[in-house]
Amino acid sequence: MFSGIVEETAKVVKIEQDRTNYHFYLTCSFADKLKIDQSVSHNGVCLTVVDIDKEQKIYKVTAVQETLDKSNMGLLHVNDEVNIERSMTMDKLLDGHLVQGHVDQTAICSEVKESDGSWYFTFNYDNSTGNITVEKGSVSVNGVSLTVVNSKKNQFSVAIIPFTYMVTNFHNIKPGTVVNLEFDIIGKYIQKIMAAYLENK
Repeated sequence: MFSGIVEETAKVVKIEQDRTNYHFYLTCSFADKLKIDQSVSHNGVCLTVVDIDKEQKIYKVTAVQETLDKSNMGLLHVNDEVNIERSMTMDKLLDGHLVQGHVDQTAICSEVKESDGSWYFTFNYDNSTGNITVEKGSVSVNGVSLTVVNSKKNQFSVAIIPFTYMVTNFHNIKPGTVVNLEFDIIGKYIQKIMAAYLENK
């Protein structure tokens, strides 16, 4: 479980393909403090640390085909920046919202607008999956906990402050960029319960 408060960006240093799996080697400031089997969010995708080179501060994670199909992990290249967050501990403040690290689908950035030092990013997504956003509700974009503005049927916007813009990989997002979405867990449960209720009514 994560909070959607990104700690920093990790840089991809190597990618290996093993049949349908992809092995990603990344470096970050706390790589030498990670442990084997530890869960780390990568652009909102929960992946397990499987190997660590503490001297080089490089760690390895593996993404299976299901993850590659539902996220933007398969689009990564060497030197790309990835938002990372270690899993929450029970004594940690929940500064964002509950993020499972299970990406629901991807979206495409359709517009970036600067507004007096901040930025508004608009994303379009396929709503045939049944996922929705609500005004002032929560959504995770590339693992970043954000508040929805201007919610529409298959589109929403988020406001990004300068700190978030610099600390996360939002400074690399432009129109056409594919991002990962995880919709609010509470909203997904309510939607499923209501759908079952209406179906049996």
